[in-house]
Amino acid sequence: MIRGWQASRGKILGVIDGDLQHPPHVLLELISAVKDGADVAVASRHLEGGGVSSWSFTRRLLSRGAQLLGLVILPRVLGRVSDPMSGYFLLRRESIVGVVLNPVGYKILLEVIGRGRVRQIAEIGYVFCERKEGESKVTWKQYVEYIQHLIRLRFSTERLGGLRQKFPIEKFIRFGLVGLTGVFVDMTLLYLLSDSTTLGLPLTRSKIIAGEVAIINNFLLNDAWTFADVAMKQNGWRQRFKRFLKFNVICLAGLVLNVLTLNLVFNFIIKNRYIANLIAIASATAWNFWANYKLSWRVTQVK
Repeated sequence: MIRGWQASRGKILGVIDGDLQHPPHVLLELISAVKDGADVAVASRHLEGGGVSSWSFTRRLLSRGAQLLGLVILPRVLGRVSDPMSGYFLLRRESIVGVVLNPVGYKILLEVIGRGRVRQIAEIGYVFCERKEGESKVTWKQYVEYIQHLIRLRFSTERLGGLRQKFPIEKFIRFGLVGLTGVFVDMTLLYLLSDSTTLGLPLTRSKIIAGEVAIINNFLLNDAWTFADVAMKQNGWRQRFKRFLKFNVICLAGLVLNVLTLNLVFNFIIKNRYIANLIAIASATAWNFWANYKLSWRVTQVK
């Protein structure tokens, strides 16, 4: 693909699969977005009007896991688009002129955003269709190359990521307010479970139980309020359950961070379990919001 760009003479460059999994008519919208000022226009499966036709649970899990790993290793690149794994996009030639692109594997979009002069990104929703003939060439080797690519970009000497994506401050405030209700649930249960005057259970066990109940509380409120714009468009019980599973996995990762911080602060810094617990909760809030914003509440399924 990169060699093709070097040999071409057009002002707009792009990538599209040749097996019709990328519907060609979306090119018209991508071209319009570039002509309207975008440096890169990405066809996304995770916006309104987008989705995947019939992916298996395993394929969805691998795709989410790959993006989550990318957000951890390279947040300033993968955080700028809803579908950083997309292989369907257009870009202005001038955004990569003079830039050395050296990807590992085939996720060229990461290389373009990470190393190119990309100020404005536009995204267009599209449905990723199943191929009628042939079979996927993706094997374990591609996942290894993807990780190598992320690490290479992460430790590159160049400044990666360009301008930051506009932070969704309104959603973050709502997420934080919901989190406060979760703090109340968490603190109340921690007291009832661990205090010597009540059940007197071990601190770590009490924290895990309290944290999981708080996660359930937070999901229900976030689904109904913080991310209601997405939830209302996919309001079936099956879609809601999928969102809950993703929310739970992300928040459980935050819970691990939470428990480690709680024990570290309580055992070595402040001998007050409630202050230590507040510090632990604060340490996981940013992680929970950003990962859920990118992975849990987004369009992923269409008829």
